Amino acid sequence: MEVILLERVAKLGQMGEVVDVKPGYARNYLLTKGKALRATEANRKKFETMKAQLEARNLELKKDAEAVAAELDGTFYVLIRQAGETGQLYGSVSGRDLSEAITAAGISVARAQVQLDTPIKTIGLHKVTISLHPEVEASVTVNVARSQGEADRQGQGEDLTQRADEPTFETFNPEEFGDAEQA
Repeated sequence: MEVILLERVAKLGQMGEVVDVKPGYARNYLLTKGKALRATEANRKKFETMKAQLEARNLELKKDAEAVAAELDGTFYVLIRQAGETGQLYGSVSGRDLSEAITAAGISVARAQVQLDTPIKTIGLHKVTISLHPEVEASVTVNVARSQGEADRQGQGEDLTQRADEPTFETFNPEEFGDAEQA
C-alpha cells in the first residue's frame, strides 16, 4: 500500500515521501497515528496545501524535543532491584520502569520513547537511548543495584558482579588451591 508520510518516520522515510508499506502497518500504525495519508490523487493535493503547516509543526516539535534532550542527556538514574550474588536480577528492568523513573525525576518520557532492545537483567551501569523525536535522541545512564550503597559504589566504578571470595584472573594463585605441580 502506498502512503504519503506526514512526518519523518525512522527507517521508512522523510516527510512528503510516497513509500510502499505493508497494508497492516499502514492501517494499524501510520494512518491511525496520523503519520501518513493514503497515496490517492486527492490526498496528494491535500498534502501540498498542508505542507507548510506540517513543516512548521515538525520544526516546533523538534525544537521542544531538543530542549528536553539538552536537559535529559547524560543524566544518571538509580534503580534498586533484587539480584543474586553473581549480579543476575531476579526480574528485569524494562522500558516502563525507566520511563517511570525519569518521569518521577521531573521529565515526562513515554515508555515508547525508551529504546531498549532487550530488558536489563544484570546489575551495573547501562547506557540507554531515549528517542524524543525522529531526529532527536538523548542518552541516559541507568545504575541498577541491590541497594543504594551498592549504587554509590558502582557509580564510583566498582564492579559488583563478582563475589569477593571468588578469585579473578589478576589475583589467581595456584598454590592457594592445592598442589601447584598439578595445575
